[in-house]
Amino acid sequence: MTKPAPKEWILGISAYVPGKAASDDGRPLIKLSANENPLGTSEAAKQAMAAAVDLATYPDPAATKLREAIAAAHGLDPARIVCGTGSDELLHLAASGYAGPGDEVLFPRRSFAVYDIAARRVGASPVIAPDADYATDVDALLAAVTTRTKIVFIANPNNPTGTMAARGEIARLHAGLRPDILLVLDQAYAEYVEPDEDDGGLDLAKTATNVLVTRTFSKIYGLAAERIGWSYASADVVDILHRIRGPFNVTTAGQAAAVAAMGDPDWVAASRAHNSRWRAWLASEIAALSNHGLRAVPSKANFLLILFDGRLTAEAAMKGLMEEGFATRFLGGQGMTNGLRITIGTEEHVRAVAARLRAMAESA
Repeated sequence: MTKPAPKEWILGISAYVPGKAASDDGRPLIKLSANENPLGTSEAAKQAMAAAVDLATYPDPAATKLREAIAAAHGLDPARIVCGTGSDELLHLAASGYAGPGDEVLFPRRSFAVYDIAARRVGASPVIAPDADYATDVDALLAAVTTRTKIVFIANPNNPTGTMAARGEIARLHAGLRPDILLVLDQAYAEYVEPDEDDGGLDLAKTATNVLVTRTFSKIYGLAAERIGWSYASADVVDILHRIRGPFNVTTAGQAAAVAAMGDPDWVAASRAHNSRWRAWLASEIAALSNHGLRAVPSKANFLLILFDGRLTAEAAMKGLMEEGFATRFLGGQGMTNGLRITIGTEEHVRAVAARLRAMAESA
């Protein structure tokens, strides 16, 4: 008996695996596997969301108030902002609009897993450029460009490594690309970066015709449950994204909460300060375990990638932390069997994780 046959390239996709929230036996865990804000959501955003009670009416398809709030905060043209169901939708839209069978989508090794999925989903070939000690290597990316390259994806700061390419490197990458190649700068963790470390992506997108910047409200703003993302690009790119995006892709409550979140900069500043303090503290604790083979990759995001090259393995560390009640992200599925990504949690969580890692490393 015959049956509907999927496109061959769809069968090459490995489905995205979200971070664990429960142990193997179903026990709830403290979730340090998905890079959510450990402080939660600002009261302003919560109140705005609760007040958005019109459930029978479709949301504003243009997300007008949200785009205006984003534009005001960043000095952008609201007409060139496209909102999406998280930044993930926008990444997929970029691939759908600009790549297909016979084309190549380029990104660094150890990048966000969605880039590979987005490329394969449209029948394009994912091309992986070498990294430089877990960081983006601009020269390697430029060397990997071919006549078939249509899109270059860069996460900055990068997920899952936390590394960040400086403004000059991003400018050099853009300058080295053909103007018909779309450079997608995925800035999901941009709000955790200090202002003087900005990579200049939005400034590039203001004038360049081939730059798309994506951001999200899922991280520092604490609105992951509502799936709200936004992007900025030239009018031509924006036109393409609007042609293929979902017509009502951001909920009414989500739009209201995001507008309120944009109006609460103190919350963002407090979340950034908490993250900076406890990320540095945890990194120093890991550095003290270097003689046991542990190393933290320098991070500008709200997590640390910890490498295990001694007797204690990353998988054993993940299981040990699970016994302690914590879910972390083991990266074996992304080819890093020695890597464990740990979200920066509350002070209590970070101290408990460090203590457990120390005990396991010393007893291994």
